[in-house]
Amino acid sequence: MSWAGGSFGQRAQCVLAPNPGIMTLDGTNTWVLREPGARRSVVVDPGPLDEAHLAAVASVAGEVGVVLLTHGHADHSEGARNFAERVGCGVRALDPTHRYGGEGLHDGDVVAVDGLEVHVVGTPGHTADSLSFLLPAEAAVLTGDTVLGRGTTVVAHPDGKLGAYLDSLQRLHALAEAQEAQAVWPGHGPVIDDALAVLDFYLAHRQERLEQVREALRVLGEEASPRQVVEHVYVDVDPVLWGAAELSVRAQLEHLRG
Repeated sequence: MSWAGGSFGQRAQCVLAPNPGIMTLDGTNTWVLREPGARRSVVVDPGPLDEAHLAAVASVAGEVGVVLLTHGHADHSEGARNFAERVGCGVRALDPTHRYGGEGLHDGDVVAVDGLEVHVVGTPGHTADSLSFLLPAEAAVLTGDTVLGRGTTVVAHPDGKLGAYLDSLQRLHALAEAQEAQAVWPGHGPVIDDALAVLDFYLAHRQERLEQVREALRVLGEEASPRQVVEHVYVDVDPVLWGAAELSVRAQLEHLRG
């Protein structure tokens, strides 16, 4: 399934960064949000420090009220300060090290720019600083790396925690059940129109993997190394991804061993 970004709903345009890869899928999705007829936009995750990409985002975004970051991984945040300086705005993030202009972001915040409302939802787990952004007017949620448009994400141990991640999936699932978030606009990969279905899948997948890890420990012994568990459990995954899988296994083992 190819993905190239584009326009979604009445308020969003996705500009795809030219950084495809094993972990980034087609590249990083930079989201430009604007209330219809409004002067200023909100830019979410400017992406890598790539001048051509940042120029393309600036061309789509026009006058920018603020930059928001879903989390601090470089493929989402590296270009943020450069972009903010280019367009003359601040960068808001949960982690102070990624802010520009001093103002942070926290769960429950509402970012309002020229009639556009973006509600901040704390969704730690992939990383400690992961946030999602609910756009009530579109019944869509921007999930960064918490939910991807294709496949599943990594719980990036030791910063990421599986217990927090499962709680975050449940929180997003509740928004989907309430039909507040009907679509997922992810940080990588295509838009998902059925948020509830993908969150059902994500929760089931995590529980299945946890049970597989429990079984691996029964077979291999409680002191099995993360790599041994990966080789036992992730036989259905391309070995090129086993390094990333090991991060998730470390998080799973920490979760199970308490």
